[in-house]
Amino acid sequence: MNDALTDETLAGLPGVTQWQLVRGGGQDTLLVTGPPPAARPSSGPGRDDARAAGWAADAGDAAVRGADPTVLPALMRQLDETALLTMARVLDRTRLFRDGGRRRTDEILEALAVAPRHAWIVRRWLRTLTAEGRLHLDAATGRHHSLAVPDRSGHARALRELDGACAGLGYPASMTRFFRAAAERLPLLLQDRTSLQEVLFPDGETDTAQGNYRDSVPSRWANHAAASLIAGESRRRTGPAPLRVLEAGAGVGGTTGTVLEALGDTPVDYLFTDVSPFFLRAARDAFGGHPGLRHALFDIQADPLGQGLEPGSQDVVLAANVLHNARHAGRCLAALRELLAPDGLLVLVESCQEHYQALTSMYLLMSPAPGEQEWFTDLRAGQDRVFLTAGEWERQLDAAGFDPLPVLPHEEHPLAPAGQRVIAGRVRTHGARPDPGRVRAALAGRLPPALPLPRIHAVDDIIRPADPTGAPC
Repeated sequence: MNDALTDETLAGLPGVTQWQLVRGGGQDTLLVTGPPPAARPSSGPGRDDARAAGWAADAGDAAVRGADPTVLPALMRQLDETALLTMARVLDRTRLFRDGGRRRTDEILEALAVAPRHAWIVRRWLRTLTAEGRLHLDAATGRHHSLAVPDRSGHARALRELDGACAGLGYPASMTRFFRAAAERLPLLLQDRTSLQEVLFPDGETDTAQGNYRDSVPSRWANHAAASLIAGESRRRTGPAPLRVLEAGAGVGGTTGTVLEALGDTPVDYLFTDVSPFFLRAARDAFGGHPGLRHALFDIQADPLGQGLEPGSQDVVLAANVLHNARHAGRCLAALRELLAPDGLLVLVESCQEHYQALTSMYLLMSPAPGEQEWFTDLRAGQDRVFLTAGEWERQLDAAGFDPLPVLPHEEHPLAPAGQRVIAGRVRTHGARPDPGRVRAALAGRLPPALPLPRIHAVDDIIRPADPTGAPC
């Protein structure tokens, strides 16, 4: 942390009207804006992008033809109901709520011996169970009481009946086994005595994770819609040069295969990246023979320029089910925008709605790393949440310098309640942003030579986190 980056040091930088210092990510980051929001160009998709979004929605619908979307909310509620029962059973094992017990959150965490990095998950349980009427909170004392506890046979029956719900949602049988195994190991998972990776990737296999990110009905819809947008970019651009695509945080390649299929014989320079060598090895096995496909390590938290990527070097950046992990969404989006060529396209696939099932399974992958001092430092700071809403993502893209396309599927679509959305934006080009090079040079003249300079990203607006009163920090 660079303590020399004070308000006095940062005031009056060339062309800068607002700034925000973002800590973490291995290096401090300075986000800077030029003219106030009212002076910058209006945001919104052009006619071609609106048409492309319509075609993408059609591609999503075609991918799930034969599935009945009207039954999905009930099936998802069945998964959520099972998760609620699992939470209550785990809490009941502490015996804290028996005989009229009234307990504070810290007492519950201590009784469960929860690893500090997973404490946020249990706090989410308490709020969720309270909202569902399964637990009560005395606001005056901060004590929880009157836990509604399912009987053991009812919980076991709910776990057995997951097969039908998962099959109806398009999950393979391995995903059902994963949900059950996570529920059975939940106390140990919360204590960090075992890891969810061992459950999700048994013997190094990726089939279960692919079932989540590729095979489910909401994922199939979103992946094909995203692929349609990217394939449309290849038709939109003229000339013999290959379409340059960076896929950030590609993981098990749940979206990759659909995109490569949609691109067909289009010449591509497709860079498949992830922070883990494990996924790069799996991708080489799965897609290694595809022309134009390369692989590289890439960390969305760190400066892309320090990882061998060049400004303006990509036509498309794809990030499927990964950017919610960015500790500061605005910083990450600004960095990705700088990698894109003028008029380049960013395509995100993101879950924009919390499902209770994740609170007893996938959320354990999203906790802070062991020893990580800070977690999210953007608008999610201090809120015990991971996912942004679709509206929040649109606002983030706009602030980072993108013209957002219509979010897919639209709000009235039968799959919208599933929460899996495609959020895309076109790079907005204008001359009102500060020049990061000039800002860096000015800052270098104000700091002692031995002190490292922060990353500097120019954006169109700054979204500040709010304190508990709702006021900007």
